[in-house]
Amino acid sequence: MPAGSAADAEPVGVTPTGAALRRGAFAVGDRVQLTDPKGRRHTLVLEPGRQFHTHRGAVLHDDLLGRPEGIVVRSTGGTDYLALRPLLSDFVLSMPRGATVVYPKDAAQIVMYADVFPGARVLEAGAGSGALSCALLRAVGDAGVLVSYERRPDFAEVARRNIETFFGGPHPAHTLHVGDLADSSERGMDRVILDMLAPWDVLVVAAAALVPGGVLCAYVATTTQLSRTVEALREHGAFAEPAAWETMMRDWHVEGLAVRPGHRMVGHTGFLVTARRLADGVTAPPRRRRPAKGSYPDAAGEQSGAAQTGPGPEDTGQGSRVGGPGQEDHQEGAGEQTGTSV
Repeated sequence: MPAGSAADAEPVGVTPTGAALRRGAFAVGDRVQLTDPKGRRHTLVLEPGRQFHTHRGAVLHDDLLGRPEGIVVRSTGGTDYLALRPLLSDFVLSMPRGATVVYPKDAAQIVMYADVFPGARVLEAGAGSGALSCALLRAVGDAGVLVSYERRPDFAEVARRNIETFFGGPHPAHTLHVGDLADSSERGMDRVILDMLAPWDVLVVAAAALVPGGVLCAYVATTTQLSRTVEALREHGAFAEPAAWETMMRDWHVEGLAVRPGHRMVGHTGFLVTARRLADGVTAPPRRRRPAKGSYPDAAGEQSGAAQTGPGPEDTGQGSRVGGPGQEDHQEGAGEQTGTSV
């Protein structure tokens, strides 16, 4: 790695995990994000004697080296810039791309609802540009394992460079394979994350890799992919009932009494599907749900909406919702609540 790179900021003898790049005074090789009075952001990598040029003058790198985060530096043109280290979300949205990145809002959902914990063993299919890999590595920590598969060598190289740039070198928990997950023989994995066009094609491999109780999480872009993934999980037999949802994020303008939604929002980016791995030889209890009419044939060979799926919510007096992040609402009698409130 060339001199002056981010790896130089790591203490000698410490395996790069990015921790040394996230705190302390600005040092050579650190990435710094400068924000001007209009909220425009610029990112630079610090080197002694260098200058960062903008249309409002130059900012000297030497004015930042050795200084703490959160300072304000002035350009030669008289414009003040706030200097901070970029967050992972900032880095993801500005990183070089091969494949489309998994947006921060979806990566956060995956880490939470797939329950990726410190020390977890995670199998990832579709490294893309490395955005989700960075979030997963943050979650599993030094003691965990992330095994990533990427079919395209050019995407894998982009992902590798982005991951090493963010963490300051190869992360000790990460292994990146150029190849197809269908050819893998991984076992004993706690979580499987699928970011690929046809996740239903690798469910046999994913089920073999997962421990009982493990979580499979698929990230898909279209409703047809969503439908096929959910139905394939139901038909496979090794997974409990899947949950499916999407997340949209909208910022708000807050200025005195002028409080209103932002004019733009991060709307649909993808759907998430999660399902738990059953123990071998176990069949999950049939889930009561009311499908669309004509979804399944009845015993007479005609199409029926609920013939083979049990009674619908109005037949039992009990409402249920399949979807969202794996949650269900139940009502038993008017004005009566069951369960625990937090």
